[in-house]
Amino acid sequence: MNLFAKSALLPTGWARDVSLRVDAGRIVEVTPGASPSGTVHGCLLPAPVNLHSHMFQRAMAGMTEVRTAGQDSFWTWRALMYRFLERLTPKDVQAIAAQAMLEMAEAGFAAVAEFHYLHHPAGGGTYADPAEMSARVAAAAAESGLGLTHLPVIYEQGGVDGRALAGGQLRFGSPPEVYWQVVEGAARAMAGMPDATLGVAPHSLRAVSRDTLARVAGLLPGGPVHIHIAEQLAEVAEVQAAWGARPVDWACANLPLDRRWCMIHATQMTPDETAALARTGAVAGLCPTTEANLGDGIFDGPGWLASGGVFGVGTDSNVRISLTEELRLLEYSQRLNLKARAVMADNTRSTGRLLWDGVAAGGSQAAGRASGAIAPGMWADLLALDTGDVRLEGVSGDGLLDALVFAGRDGLVTDLWSAGRHIVRQGRHIARDSVEPRFRATLQRLREAL
Repeated sequence: MNLFAKSALLPTGWARDVSLRVDAGRIVEVTPGASPSGTVHGCLLPAPVNLHSHMFQRAMAGMTEVRTAGQDSFWTWRALMYRFLERLTPKDVQAIAAQAMLEMAEAGFAAVAEFHYLHHPAGGGTYADPAEMSARVAAAAAESGLGLTHLPVIYEQGGVDGRALAGGQLRFGSPPEVYWQVVEGAARAMAGMPDATLGVAPHSLRAVSRDTLARVAGLLPGGPVHIHIAEQLAEVAEVQAAWGARPVDWACANLPLDRRWCMIHATQMTPDETAALARTGAVAGLCPTTEANLGDGIFDGPGWLASGGVFGVGTDSNVRISLTEELRLLEYSQRLNLKARAVMADNTRSTGRLLWDGVAAGGSQAAGRASGAIAPGMWADLLALDTGDVRLEGVSGDGLLDALVFAGRDGLVTDLWSAGRHIVRQGRHIARDSVEPRFRATLQRLREAL
């Protein structure tokens, strides 16, 4: 496959008249200053990885925006989520995941790291295949063509005190011996997917024992490890009361943190914790839309960057699937917090450019995926922009990314390739006509049952 773009963002910076040659899903040759050939795209960018998603929650988007007794919070939202998931079947999960994946592709994500914790039937126990739900996610990825890093989650207790799981949590819960079966089954389900990656995910410090944390981290040597960390003030207080340290302090002192790890949210950190975590090389997995929706708090962007930290973005609850909106809200939250402008920028790159470079590199690292740059050897994870749109009129280089992030609209991604698979064409996913009707039928049945 050969591609041509009038401009492209390469590791060395912006280049004109760029020809790409792709073979077996990987970029094998990049030639700036080439002669046009075939379909000419206005601009090609490295398409990032969505580094954190719970795809089943796409079906409950917009359903939790009413006030309950007292003050609503993450914890009241979680109770509503437990009620919803009681009704989900494996077939539902596949239909929802396929819809979420095609929306991610249309938004500009070439792959997703799925933090998957809905393993078991309602009420607990296991399916005949303990990895039934993971197999459904893999099937949705095969149908959508989106790249997949699958992260089966271990969730074994209801709190740091070790209390038993109850209610909706029973669908998540796995003792270590069952969890190993889930991981093995997920590996089998993904065996025919050449660019798929398998990782592990202890849910959080509150949901996994310290002994299990140590064991899970070494289960897949070299594979990604993701964990929710320091998302809520109540979580910080619970860990500190039980273990004598705040979550990030404890993790830095007791976990083998390195580039394999992705620390999701980390919205509740002191400046010292921010610097210490950044120095480990772990990725900060930021989900600004969900963090705002749930009232989590604001990540310390300037402190993280000052310490050399790596970051990426994810869509988490999938209440809104938009790459540009995640980037915009990441920057705007910093501006509101600090009462300043262009916070996530530096002396050489504009805000939009720094954000794009950051999520392209951080997402690929977190997913264990050779992507994030238009360079030989990388998976051909690429997106083309509609540079003829009025919102992008007359801008180029870093200004193009600034206009895309801060003044753009949905639908500016005309084409997207995931490991060379051309899955978005003229702004529309190639499987939308088959996927969307199944999702609509699933959504209607689920919402009528609530």
